[in-house]
Amino acid sequence: MKRMKQEAKRAKKLTAGMLCMAMVLFAGCGTGTEPQEEPEQQLQKVTVGEVAHSIFYAPGYAAMSLGYFEEEGLEVDLINLQGADKVMSALISDEIQVGLMGPEASVYVAGQELEDYAVNFAQLTQRDGSFLVGREPVEEFSLEQLGQLERAEIIGGRAGGMPEMTLEYVLKTNGLDIGVDDESKTVNVRTDIQFAAMGGTFASGEGDFVTLFEPTATQFEREGKGYILTAIGAHSGNIPFTAYSATKSYMETNPEIIQKFTNAIYKGQQFVANNSAEDIAPLLQPYFEDISPEDMVTIVQRYKDIEAWDTNPVLEPEALDKLMDVMALAGQLEQRAEYEKIVTTRFAENAIANVKLTEE
Repeated sequence: MKRMKQEAKRAKKLTAGMLCMAMVLFAGCGTGTEPQEEPEQQLQKVTVGEVAHSIFYAPGYAAMSLGYFEEEGLEVDLINLQGADKVMSALISDEIQVGLMGPEASVYVAGQELEDYAVNFAQLTQRDGSFLVGREPVEEFSLEQLGQLERAEIIGGRAGGMPEMTLEYVLKTNGLDIGVDDESKTVNVRTDIQFAAMGGTFASGEGDFVTLFEPTATQFEREGKGYILTAIGAHSGNIPFTAYSATKSYMETNPEIIQKFTNAIYKGQQFVANNSAEDIAPLLQPYFEDISPEDMVTIVQRYKDIEAWDTNPVLEPEALDKLMDVMALAGQLEQRAEYEKIVTTRFAENAIANVKLTEE
């Protein structure tokens, strides 16, 4: 009997031990050890200052919506600084890591002989993104009609900014006699209104025409404040209108971040290039909640129609030369910048060569 009790006791211990082992395998068996989930990838934060908040920058917003930055291990914090001068100031003072603005700002800074200056590493748009808005609709509008008006006044934006300089370029190359705040000229371009205040100034009754970016131009039409007459980009030809830049020092110390950022932008550009306005519009909606889905599709299609977006991030030497020609014609270029100083294509070329694009 004693032996039977000992055997039963031994069997009871063995059963308990096996049960505990099973619990260790599947639940820790009271040891406090829980199955651990894979740690999430720590994203590197990059603060990007944009010159304006516009659907014109669709490839960047698409890249965010599609998770391309997260795939590269980056978290983008986007802030609207309303003006290339403000973006450049924030970039030079290290308040932001990446600036989205016209490369003309880099040309201006290059002439100041700073040790640390802005370098463009990824071109985003290749045409002007503004639209000429008038007070009355015109079915078959042509720029020549401006010359037939009695001293037409256009609110063109800040002197030295790409929108105003490109407007001047388009008007002059179409044979119009224009001046900046010059009453003796047939067409007068006002440069005394800051970019963010242009729409409000026009809505208050000043000027005969104004140049507006989207979505503001379409909002004006919806509200009966003005009518889109033509896209300035349809007349300007290819110009590197907007590019991403970083300071020389940041680029030298963080090349992997700049490469990852460029990779994401390239993927965004390719998605926008290879998909319809109907497919692109929903990706932009979270960043423009006040725009209806119908208007969003219309706006995206307008930009696609003029080939506003570049299909890759490479800023070519010829493109920068064209931009400086536009600046010179506007009387805003004191000294041409060296391409090799303010542009690098190595990140863009690496993205094109190494990024694997998936069919969406």
